[in-house]
Amino acid sequence: MVSYIVAAAILVAIYVVIYYNFLKGIPCRSDTSLRGKTVIVTGSNTGIGKETALDTARRGARVILACRNKERAEAAVFDIRRKSGNNQVIFMQLDLASLKSVRAFAETFLKSEPQLHVLINNAGVGSGSKTVDGYNTVLGVNHLGHFLLTHLLLDRLKQCAPSRIVTVTSMMYRFGKVDFSNLNPPGESFIQQIRNYSCSKLCNILFVRELANYLEGTKVTCYSVHPGAVNTEVFRHMKFWQKMFFFPFIALFFRTPTDGAQTSIYCAVQEGIEKFSGRYFTNCKVQEVLPHARDDAVARKLWEVSERMVGLRSY
Repeated sequence: MVSYIVAAAILVAIYVVIYYNFLKGIPCRSDTSLRGKTVIVTGSNTGIGKETALDTARRGARVILACRNKERAEAAVFDIRRKSGNNQVIFMQLDLASLKSVRAFAETFLKSEPQLHVLINNAGVGSGSKTVDGYNTVLGVNHLGHFLLTHLLLDRLKQCAPSRIVTVTSMMYRFGKVDFSNLNPPGESFIQQIRNYSCSKLCNILFVRELANYLEGTKVTCYSVHPGAVNTEVFRHMKFWQKMFFFPFIALFFRTPTDGAQTSIYCAVQEGIEKFSGRYFTNCKVQEVLPHARDDAVARKLWEVSERMVGLRSY
């Protein structure tokens, strides 16, 4: 019996060492104030987005929770106001799976809010069927919705410069491929969902890379961010058996949303990183991406194709 207890204690000690030294990640140590600044965080009623919104609220920002579910978002607003002591936290409805909703959100925001200093494209899904516009949900929400939203808010960001755009991606981009002949495949099988997710995260990185070129000289900078492996609701659409298989591993080895939010926060507030506009960050540090994620020709073509897909450019 004693040997079992000793073995269990050793395993727990090893787990603690591994978690805090390799899995937990590096915290953002910046004390930059955001008082007088306006921040939008998409998908901020839970997970990484909520923790990011809470941090920016604690720094004094006026924070817009851009979320689909009104009930959950209003609950998050109440919670963030209570924890931060900042009443300048409000909800505006945004469904990234609907380009009409994206346009309506942008119109409402631009009419009601005179400033925008930080846009954090945080929302994401790992699976799903189709958006109302006919795109697979993963591509529609993770890339196309944020692509359109960013474009519609660019003029306001330029007017309030220096300003920043932070887009949450994933190291899963490594397994992604942008196939322009089939950019919108169905996501029916589990393998196809993983492929679609990886592709959408690659699209995030390529978009930010091209966006930096587009914004050169405007004092608006942009960054893509890998938050680490985080226990969030991104794969909430998984089938029950898939959840049963993955969730014990996720609970043990994935970061908390607070830890996962640190690099997003870092890229939103850290001074002196403007020279890294367009780059990819993880663990609060800039990191080089694989060659297929820094292909400027692909990034430019993706930009043009995305413009057509969201209705910013005619065919």
